[in-house]
Amino acid sequence: MSFSHRLTRASLLALAAALATTVPSAAQSRTPSVGSIDTKVGALPEELQEVGFTQRLGESIPFDLEVRDEQGESVQLGSYFVDKPVILVPAYYECPMLCTMVINDLTSALRVVPLKPGTDFEVIIYSINPDETPKLALTTKNTTVARYDGGDGVGWHFLTASQESIDGLSEAIGFRYYFDEKSGEYAHTAGILVLTPDGKIARYFFGLQYPPRELRLAMVEAADEKIGSLADKLLLFCFRWNPSTGRYSAVTLNIVRLGGALTLAAILLMVVFLSRRGRKHNQPSLGTT
Repeated sequence: MSFSHRLTRASLLALAAALATTVPSAAQSRTPSVGSIDTKVGALPEELQEVGFTQRLGESIPFDLEVRDEQGESVQLGSYFVDKPVILVPAYYECPMLCTMVINDLTSALRVVPLKPGTDFEVIIYSINPDETPKLALTTKNTTVARYDGGDGVGWHFLTASQESIDGLSEAIGFRYYFDEKSGEYAHTAGILVLTPDGKIARYFFGLQYPPRELRLAMVEAADEKIGSLADKLLLFCFRWNPSTGRYSAVTLNIVRLGGALTLAAILLMVVFLSRRGRKHNQPSLGTT
């Protein structure tokens, strides 16, 4: 099979997998249920029937997994989780189409978010291909960081690992994929996760084009509001994550409450202002005789 044929097959498989999983689920157990992101339902190619995401919100990832950083140093996955939320991306660096789109779209979204990698959050991309090398991971990191801000890359981590560690992490986050021998590529879905500083899965974002506001709110919420501005905290009061849509939805009652509180505060400020103005106006002035 020629390279062009293999590339076309891999691209079609990746696109079909992405389209099959653009609707997130409300499932939080390890067993896919009705409405979960599961490609077993529908007229999909047989090879894609095991590809998808199963949401495992609130579950923890294994910190003791051995991975390799871009310099080839062996580290434990938990070393990247200290006091910041983490964006986690399953991908592989020689992916001909979908992974590059996921990483590029994430980078574009983060350029708009008023939070900074290394200061407010960490980004981890891990390769699902055990044959990929730290050198390849470093090349991808340099390209991504140059696209982001051209900085020193603090807070960005591009990892490789053994098949055992890859399987352990992929199973923990509910990420299902398979190796297509005909194309020599991996069939997988598009998506990223936001995790809490202690490694619990907080949010899934599926498909491509991650809304910056939603991504920012997910990180602020995952960090227990220890990062972000007052505006972010007000937005979290008025919006709540809806796992069935994968978006933040308005909480009408909270919006009404906030509006009432702001109105009351405005009235009180007006009363204080008018009261002080009245006292100043009525105060007798000292005249001369």
